[in-house]
Amino acid sequence: MKDTNDAGMALPNTQRLLAIMATLRDPVIGCPWDKEQSLASLVPYTLEEAWEVADAIEQGDLTDVCQELGDLLFQIVFYAQIGQEQQAFDFEKIAGAISDKLERRHPHVFVTPGKAMSHEELNQQWAQIKAQENVGKTADASVLADVPKAMSPLMRATKLQQACAKVGFDWDELAPVFDKIREEIDEVQAEIDAQTLNQQAVEEEIGDLLFALVNLSRHVKVDAETALRKANHKFEARFRGVEQRLESLQQSVKTADLAQMEAAWEWVKAQAKLSGSSR
Repeated sequence: MKDTNDAGMALPNTQRLLAIMATLRDPVIGCPWDKEQSLASLVPYTLEEAWEVADAIEQGDLTDVCQELGDLLFQIVFYAQIGQEQQAFDFEKIAGAISDKLERRHPHVFVTPGKAMSHEELNQQWAQIKAQENVGKTADASVLADVPKAMSPLMRATKLQQACAKVGFDWDELAPVFDKIREEIDEVQAEIDAQTLNQQAVEEEIGDLLFALVNLSRHVKVDAETALRKANHKFEARFRGVEQRLESLQQSVKTADLAQMEAAWEWVKAQAKLSGSSR
């Protein structure tokens, strides 16, 4: 197989990567760790690499983005090598399958290029094509059938809500969304204040609260995953600032009390505000 780009030029690094992967899995000279991996064992690493791509993009370092995309591509190549060994699929078949799908689902680009379509028409066309693809398959009639189970909880909550919204099960204004959040906060508080603490009930109510907050994010067009990831970055930056502040005062987070750490936290926040940084 000779891999080429749009200009018909060979892509030697693609072939090199596939050859490296085959060598790593070679029964005789391959790497012991790589040889013992399976499709299932790779999943956690694939998810981790995907998050690292997202983080690199958020940091704005394009060199890092390129490197992280390479790590993610390696995961695909790894799956392809295992599939080839099992005579199930290979890299070429994976590329062919997604190419076929993209062309099939974009007739307005590949069949009638330049055809003007509204977003609503595009969505309808997409749904019709997907329905045609599922003809003859054992169908799950639920509107939630296409929401994958193997997603991060925040992302899956968003997808579930989006699927329901498409059939009208959604609020069209923010007031009831906020009311629901307040209701869920009260229910969490009630479980915590109960005479006998039911840990399972507390967990359930906190889950409901998180789900309601995802709903708010969706309604105001904020990606919950991105928002939480940025909040994590901000917290980390501020806490590192607390450590540095305490160190400048000849103190340490390991020995400082809560009041001292909170004072350092407020100092870091004030410095960030003065510098115009949200962190």
